Amino acid sequence: MIMFAIINTGGKQYKVTEGTKVKVEKLEAAEGKKFTFSDILLIADETGKTVKIGNPTVKGAKVEGQVIQQGRAKKVIVHKYKPKTRYRKVNGHRQFFTEVEVTKITA
Repeated sequence: MIMFAIINTGGKQYKVTEGTKVKVEKLEAAEGKKFTFSDILLIADETGKTVKIGNPTVKGAKVEGQVIQQGRAKKVIVHKYKPKTRYRKVNGHRQFFTEVEVTKITA
């Protein structure tokens, strides 16, 4: 039976299953170390027969993963322009991320 979970981290929600790799907002964990997500919103199987919905989180549920890498995303270019005033500004931004491979989902 394949289980999936909805986790909340970094202000965003992700649907994960065992073995999936997900890039989340930067976590304070070293590469190769284990990390546990405790903010689980939902746990279910693919058929939908067993579903646990949190209020707001599922009690006692954990999603364990291993940190694969810490990195930065591709550069996003930000243009600011105001016509007729010779105002032009260009900025770049690279967001930090952590790539985690989910190893275990426990209800």
